Amino acid sequence: MQVILMEKVANLGGLGDVVKVKDGFARNYLIPQGKAKRVTPASLAEFEQRRAELEKAQSDRLAGAQALATQLEGLMLQITRKAGVDGRLFGSVTNADVADALEQQGMGITRTMVRMPNGAIKSVGESQVEIVLHSEVHAMLTVSVLGES
Repeated sequence: MQVILMEKVANLGGLGDVVKVKDGFARNYLIPQGKAKRVTPASLAEFEQRRAELEKAQSDRLAGAQALATQLEGLMLQITRKAGVDGRLFGSVTNADVADALEQQGMGITRTMVRMPNGAIKSVGESQVEIVLHSEVHAMLTVSVLGES
């Protein structure tokens, strides 16, 4: 199925690109999320009318993501969990825990934005976590897990 992208999609294309994707990907993900529209003469004409508006909205989202990235860059986040004497946690610290801690500090971060390159944190110490704010903007922050008896 051919779709016209209404915003930049990673590994697919940028705003206004006409791309061919699998039918299920278009029907189940791109179109319901508003990231794309099916290519028809009417949708192409509508896109060309709204192109400036969509480009401005995309640049505003990018600027907002960059501003949030400067706040997050170099931030040290402390999370306390129960741990054994050897420093291993009873359970783990997941992307949802990191997102909740950031949400309590007033950052608009969801768990899908948090990428943990080594998986869930299962021991006391510091780990690097990547926050994906936009397809072009990534921020690294340090998560310090403290153990309590």
